Amino acid sequence: MSISMYQASVPVLLHGLTSLQNIIGKAQAHAAEKQIEPAALTSARLFPDMFPMYRQIHVATVMAKNCALQLAEVEAPALDDNATTFDELRARIQTTIDYLNTLKPAQIDGTEGKRVVHKMRGESVEFTGLDYLHYFILPNFYFHITTAYNILRHNGVELGKRDFLGNR
Repeated sequence: MSISMYQASVPVLLHGLTSLQNIIGKAQAHAAEKQIEPAALTSARLFPDMFPMYRQIHVATVMAKNCALQLAEVEAPALDDNATTFDELRARIQTTIDYLNTLKPAQIDGTEGKRVVHKMRGESVEFTGLDYLHYFILPNFYFHITTAYNILRHNGVELGKRDFLGNR
């Protein structure tokens, strides 16, 4: 039994983004309930040389968007790179979800061997479509969602594994 590139990408990214939406909602409610300045959570970091929570979300959404952009070659929406509030971050995630929901399997299936060139730190890195998805997009996507989760959990937001895994 084989799995399609669409099934290995779009539903997986949508599931992660939906979980991230719910996590952000819990963080926003936590800040309101505990009378915490929201920026204390959205700007929090695990370590000084790491991105703040809001930037973790920026990168996760860019990974999802770029996956579809590279594989389906479909114009992607601009994302607000200045998003730092809970509402702005939720809007950014929703824009990405809405974009992914426009894609059809025929636009992505069959891209396993497609040549994908990605610029990283000024250098071009070449992948096949399958390697781009498995070894670049998904690991980065989950790294940044996990880091956002960990930042919020570390700062007292009551989150559990079920929040991360979402409903399936």
